[in-house]
Amino acid sequence: MSRIGKLPVVLPAKVEAKITGNTIQVKGEKGSLDFAFSDKVEVTMEDNSVVVSPKSDEAKALWGTTRSVISNMVLGVSEGYKKSLEINGVGYKFELQGAKLILSIWFSHKVEMEIPEGISLAMDEKLKNVIHVSWIDKQRVGQFASKIKAKKKPEPYKGKGIKYQGEHIRRKAGKTGSK
Repeated sequence: MSRIGKLPVVLPAKVEAKITGNTIQVKGEKGSLDFAFSDKVEVTMEDNSVVVSPKSDEAKALWGTTRSVISNMVLGVSEGYKKSLEINGVGYKFELQGAKLILSIWFSHKVEMEIPEGISLAMDEKLKNVIHVSWIDKQRVGQFASKIKAKKKPEPYKGKGIKYQGEHIRRKAGKTGSK
């Protein structure tokens, strides 16, 4: 039995949810999101909260997942999501030019990435090597941040590359000379 699925999703003050058939639309200060849930679960409004319940024993696998997605939508439209990426290495840097992110990561060329619609990128004011990816959709923020990181993953010897801010890179000892 799902412990997460049992919990109702409480809607904050300025957030509205509307259920139409098998879709739920959540509107808040920062925007609105839609989610088409399975017909094996039942989503209902009770007071100022959204309750998810399974229709059969087979639906228990979708029960907690559906509740978590709706909870993430509510949090996204009220507060938003943000991931911070840090770039380390001599000559490694981020640049923003209009709707493109340009990475200088020690390739023979600069790597250009199109910024998806809705996602906003911002350079950190204090640290030159940090960039913030933010929007209301948790899945798309994480996916785009992951695509940026995948362009140059941090290597284990010197730690050069792109990593999440606060992520610990496990370091290896380099070669030692023969005696």
